[in-house]
Amino acid sequence: MQIYTRVGDKGFTSVIGGEKLAKDSDRVRAYGELDELNSYLGFAIGFIEDSKIVSELFEVQKLIFDCGSDIADPKRLQQRISQENIDWLEERIDIYSKIPEEVESFILPGGSHAGASLHVCRTIARRAERSIVTFQWVNDLAKEDLKFVNRLSDYFYALARVLNKNDNYDDVLYDRGGKVFHTDITKKDIS
Repeated sequence: MQIYTRVGDKGFTSVIGGEKLAKDSDRVRAYGELDELNSYLGFAIGFIEDSKIVSELFEVQKLIFDCGSDIADPKRLQQRISQENIDWLEERIDIYSKIPEEVESFILPGGSHAGASLHVCRTIARRAERSIVTFQWVNDLAKEDLKFVNRLSDYFYALARVLNKNDNYDDVLYDRGGKVFHTDITKKDIS
């Protein structure tokens, strides 16, 4: 199998369906940042010993690939990310959010290798989300893809806190910002 195509030598790449786009196009940037997120998540998995969490993160990696494929498909021949995937992430976030002690302020990213790596995944997910928002202003995109990436950063935050708790690392609070999270507001209040 030949890995190189030489198409990139002129600053272009092919997307699903064969269309050639500039490598710095909004579409390529958006799915490229999801690829970066997926690669870093693969790195983070190497620090995690809990086989159930590792298995769950492999599923998340597949979903990230699915989301990238949705964005890389200009004709939208197949929608891979569904509301069901978003609901699953929200369930996982809800479960993980109940494990560590609630906080009302920001925390400083860090902790164990596993927890700190997932904090990096969280920030890469936020950057990918910003690129997807830029892309969607002038392109047709299913709402599920943006919602999915938005939930991913929350998922990584919640799981990072759990892994740090499991590894006996206390969250370090950012004590200069005051109360930013409202523990008295529930999902039902904002739905």
